[in-house]
Amino acid sequence: MLGIAGSLRTGSYNVALLRAAIELAPKGMDVRVFSRIGELPLYNADLEKGSCPDAVAALRSELAASDAVLFVTPEYNHGVPGVLKNALDWASRPPTTTPLHGMPAGIMGAATGMVGTARAQLQLRQALVYTHTYPLAAPEVLVARAQDKFDANGRLQDEPTRKFIADYMESLRQWTIRLRRPAE
Repeated sequence: MLGIAGSLRTGSYNVALLRAAIELAPKGMDVRVFSRIGELPLYNADLEKGSCPDAVAALRSELAASDAVLFVTPEYNHGVPGVLKNALDWASRPPTTTPLHGMPAGIMGAATGMVGTARAQLQLRQALVYTHTYPLAAPEVLVARAQDKFDANGRLQDEPTRKFIADYMESLRQWTIRLRRPAE
């Protein structure tokens, strides 16, 4: 599985949440992190005509090698941060061969407010319709008041949230198995 955090901020709660998801993933679930999101150029179809930018090729290659994707998104101005939408735009091209087509996905996010990242997650789900990517419908992981749940080192310390993340990762594992089962 490939984990993608939609934040460039040092000390990001969402990068910390991705680390917690990896830590709490069920035994045997391998989650690799795509750490080059900040290197992706702004999407420009003209760049597709030549050689593909290196970071874009890496994103597509890592997605193609994955059986699922886990998006961890902050919420900026009631929506998906531009850096994550940009990554999705690059990964979705060309539409006929996107590695996202038919891929199971998880979505989670952390925010300092009371709503968590509900609106950003909704926007992300809408964008994934185009790529025929299948996000796990429930439960939703909306970590609200993140400043109270992570310690100064970025470790998720809130035990109820840790249990919820562990249960979510197991649900995502089962979802991935269900969708990746070969046709009979």
